[in-house]
Amino acid sequence: MSIKTSDLSFKQRMRENLSDSFKRQSIAAAQDLINQKRQECYDKLGDFEKWRDLAADIRSHVLDNLDYYLEQFVSNAERVGATVHFARDAAEANAIAREIFRKKKATKAVKSKSMVTEEIGLNEALEEIGVQILETDLGEYLLQVDNKDKPSHIVIPALHKDRKRIRGVLAAELGYDGDDVPENMTKFVRGILRQAFLSADIAVTGCNFAIAETGTIALMTNEGNGRFVTSIPKTHIVFMGMERIVPSFRELDIMFSMLARSGVGARTSVYMSLITGPKAPADVDGPEELHIIIVDNGRSAVLASEFRDVLRCIRCGACMLECPAYRHVSGHGYGVLYPGPLGAALVPLIAGYKEYKDITKICSLCGACNDVCPVKIPLYETIYQHRRIIVEREKLTNRLEDAAFSVYGNIIGHSRLYRAATRLAFLGNWAPRVSLLKEWCKSREMPVIQKERFRDWFARRRRGEA
Repeated sequence: MSIKTSDLSFKQRMRENLSDSFKRQSIAAAQDLINQKRQECYDKLGDFEKWRDLAADIRSHVLDNLDYYLEQFVSNAERVGATVHFARDAAEANAIAREIFRKKKATKAVKSKSMVTEEIGLNEALEEIGVQILETDLGEYLLQVDNKDKPSHIVIPALHKDRKRIRGVLAAELGYDGDDVPENMTKFVRGILRQAFLSADIAVTGCNFAIAETGTIALMTNEGNGRFVTSIPKTHIVFMGMERIVPSFRELDIMFSMLARSGVGARTSVYMSLITGPKAPADVDGPEELHIIIVDNGRSAVLASEFRDVLRCIRCGACMLECPAYRHVSGHGYGVLYPGPLGAALVPLIAGYKEYKDITKICSLCGACNDVCPVKIPLYETIYQHRRIIVEREKLTNRLEDAAFSVYGNIIGHSRLYRAATRLAFLGNWAPRVSLLKEWCKSREMPVIQKERFRDWFARRRRGEA
């Protein structure tokens, strides 16, 4: 599983990203811009809360009846000529894809942006058998060219780069000698990608939603690369998270309305591609073979748990753009494929608490993510519950932390000890000088603790001794 994107420790990631002022400024500027656009879109839509309620109800209904809708989707997809595969985990998903590439003797592939393929490590799996797979989303392509830099956001992967840095990447890696005007750089990349589309053997895409009643795959893109990817190569492989279902086109209309507005602050995406089966005899373009790989990879376990609401997620990234913690540490600070509140809520469930307990700490529990989630996932409550499980059930705390809270519990639960401790509380003014607390106090302005307790002062007032 390729959930992890960094081998640095939690503290190292925090130090590295908090000290990167350029990245922090880039993230903050992007947040402010997109959040404003998103708010304007929802203001024009009207009654945002009712739309959220409706979207949440649709997603919950699908999860409650997922077996039924999956069976319906598979039946209809196969009826129109698609070949459907089921993969229990990343290894099975990659094995299915590699077998398709071997049968086709394919060595070149183009890929439209897909979080599931990132999650299972598809690119690396295909490269191991000699396949050249090229990202065609502009942001993903830039990261791939830049020594496989990692995404900092699930919708806008190169959010941490500005035009000057992008120009530097293109100049160093591809010999670009033009200016840093976005249109000119895009034109340069377009020339490279156009040839890749024409020469690719196989296309790979994700799936925004799958329509159960017709067996249709729905894709939203803004650059046109999705259309090229799904039209030119003779074989198309779709990777689909098993929960990405809507019952019909009626529900798809609502979900797409929420996704575009929440993701990039637009009323709709530039391109909506609806793919129902492979190319028919009367069609002028499209793949001759369509393979749909439905990926579980931990989702069944989440569905059966108390945290099933996390699977409502439509991967819009709005929670990240609203999150104050994400604003300061960026997506790279989390060290996982899914950063921000979504990552803190989802990753421990599909990849385990032991290795990913630390990302639940990157949250102030302010609730801002809940307020903007288009499908009303209780994100911060989920993160808070993860913290409880990490401590109470998994026992993933260190001895010093256990000892400190044990002492605190004894003091707070014993009246005499509590009185004695509060009389000595003023000694806490030395906390910034104590080695164990120095780091914690660096970014906090500690209040001055008075030597006299409030209750003692109040008692004196009542006795008239003030």
